[in-house]
Amino acid sequence: MPYVFYDTETTGVATAFCQILQFAAIRTDDNLNEIDRFEARCRLLPHIIPSPEALLVTGISPEILTDPGLPTHYEAVWEIRKKLVEWSPSVFIGYNSIAFDEELLRQAFFQTLHPTYLTNTNGNQRSDAMRIAHSTHIYQPNTISIPMDDKGKRTFKLDQLAPINGFDHSRAHDAMADVEATIFMAQMVKDRANGIWNSMRRFVNKSQVLDYVMKEPCFSLSERYFGRMYSWLVTYCGRNPDYDSQLAVFDLNFDPDEYLSLSVGELVKVLGKSPKAIRAVVANRQPIMMPPEAAPEETKALAVPVEERNRRIEVIENDRPFMNRVGEALSQRFADREVSPHVEKRIYDGFPGRADQALIEHFHEERWDNRINLIEQIQDARLVEFANRLVYFERPDLLSDRMRRDMDDWLANRILTEDTSVPWMTVNKALAEVEEQLETSDGERVNFLGEIRDFLMVRPQQLSVG
Repeated sequence: MPYVFYDTETTGVATAFCQILQFAAIRTDDNLNEIDRFEARCRLLPHIIPSPEALLVTGISPEILTDPGLPTHYEAVWEIRKKLVEWSPSVFIGYNSIAFDEELLRQAFFQTLHPTYLTNTNGNQRSDAMRIAHSTHIYQPNTISIPMDDKGKRTFKLDQLAPINGFDHSRAHDAMADVEATIFMAQMVKDRANGIWNSMRRFVNKSQVLDYVMKEPCFSLSERYFGRMYSWLVTYCGRNPDYDSQLAVFDLNFDPDEYLSLSVGELVKVLGKSPKAIRAVVANRQPIMMPPEAAPEETKALAVPVEERNRRIEVIENDRPFMNRVGEALSQRFADREVSPHVEKRIYDGFPGRADQALIEHFHEERWDNRINLIEQIQDARLVEFANRLVYFERPDLLSDRMRRDMDDWLANRILTEDTSVPWMTVNKALAEVEEQLETSDGERVNFLGEIRDFLMVRPQQLSVG
């Protein structure tokens, strides 16, 4: 299957409340030979205030942010989606993409009324080159060089990892350059650690992950937390009945006899405790899994005698009621989570109904003056809010005077609120960030921060708010 390597440059790191400014992708064959490439940029959305720190990283100037020659966010997302659908089915892969870039892409689709889950539906699969680098470091060390950060810890940041392994990454944080760096690192692993590459390639397939976790008596599971790699010897112990991609595994460093009689409520608490006796594995997030004999020597369960580990596995395998309760615990552990007051955070609060899906598909095909009538027929409140925003951003002249005033008030409150607890960047928070950055900056960096500050000061006037 072909690969689509992709990367984004954005206005910040809060994926629900920032936007893509640059998107780049390269399509390759299964041997990572380039077939095609695509790039898109867009203007800043009216309600988005960029993080000065993000602009310092990407080098995207205020002048570029508001360049009238660039497409709007809606226009750019439409083109991105068109190209990715054209390239499907493929394995979509970035660097730290499952945790970050893919969330941004999903939000971009969600907030522009497109189907959200492009990268893992209709035959598409998803992978993450950072997870592949993690796996290589754990299970075939010294295959790739891993740099150290200023605190003496190993870092997997692409702008440091690629150069130390021989890639000229002088254009780091340009989306296309980062895609090229990701392909470079992927090719290195594929050439030097083909067994790791093939194993991780296998686990982009959800059904392969489910089969492995549920049928292997024991395996090594690995993850990176807070700058450190951890591995556990685990065995399958349950499945979420409401989300079939989520499985539970039991850490064989613990004695299951202490957990077998626990109620669902007690098991919910166990899932939230640390150290974890029971861990969740999500089948469509490319978990790092290897045979037990490959487990790193520091894996704690290796200190448990083999006979005792086998007994623990057998005890769990033979207790189906326990597995069922663990599955129920997975289902219930976030049951009391409150619905977010922010529509952007409700991306995973259910799928739109079929009628709404048909309406939003039709929405993109209609002239703007006909889309107003379609909005009135949409039932999902999330989609209604985003649809009204799109009209306000793209064709405010089509709104009634009352709706225009309401949207102006929303925009002013959004960017000018003095409430520092809101989860998005505001003008005041961004100005404070500029001042903080200036304290430790010099040279051209100071000049660039001055440009950002000037932009932030006039942005409300540009938008006719405040």
